[in-house]
Amino acid sequence: MKGIVVLGLAALALAGSALAGVRGAYIEARTADVYTGACFANSEAGLVGELAVMGWKIDKGSWQGVSLDGLSVVGVIKANSTLGDISNTTYPVKSVLIIDEKATPEQRLALRAFAQRMGGDLLNDVARVEYQPVELTVEDGNPHNATATLTAGALASIRTRAVKRSDLSCSHEEVWYPPLTKVGHFMPAIAVAHSYQGEGLGTKWSSPDKRSAFVADFQASE
Repeated sequence: MKGIVVLGLAALALAGSALAGVRGAYIEARTADVYTGACFANSEAGLVGELAVMGWKIDKGSWQGVSLDGLSVVGVIKANSTLGDISNTTYPVKSVLIIDEKATPEQRLALRAFAQRMGGDLLNDVARVEYQPVELTVEDGNPHNATATLTAGALASIRTRAVKRSDLSCSHEEVWYPPLTKVGHFMPAIAVAHSYQGEGLGTKWSSPDKRSAFVADFQASE
C-alpha cells in the first residue's frame, strides 16, 4: 500500500510539472517584411530588418515559482543584420528589456528570466532594463484575426491589422521569416505602427505600414 501511495504522489508531481509554465499572447514587428515574396525579401536582406520589438502578455502561469498572471514584458532588439536572413551574420545583438511596472521585485526577476529564455541569444546581451506600464491587447482575445496593440510606456509600440488582398504586391507572398521566438498559432500582420524611442541601442526608429508583424499565442515551460 505504501508503494502505491508513493507512486501516486510521484504521478501527481509529474502531472503538476507538466502543467507548470505560462501561456498568453505574443506580438512582434521588424523593420523588414516577414510576409513577402522573394524579390522583395532579397531587396531588403542585409539592408534593413535588423531592428525589432517583441512582446509577451502572460494570461496565466508561473515562472521560477512566481505567479505572472496578467503581466507583460517587451524585448527590443538591434542585430548586426537582417533578423532571420541565413546569408548574413545576425550577431552581435544588443537588446533592451521593458518590464511591466506593475510587477513586484520578485516578479520583475521572473519576467526577465522568462523573456531571456524565450528570446534566447537575441536577449542575452541586455544593454538596458526599463520599468514601464506595458499593455498588450488582441482584438476579441483571438490572435487569428491579427489585430493587436502593444504599448510600453512612451518607449515602444506596435499596432497591427490583418493582411488584405490590397497589401499583396505579387501573387506569391508567404511567411518568409518565421517568428523570432517559439509560439503556437501565429498570423502575419501589417504593422500599422512600429516604433522604439528609448535609449540603450544607439538608435531609435519608426517603421509603419509594413508586412512586418506577427500576432500569436504561446505556451512555455521551464
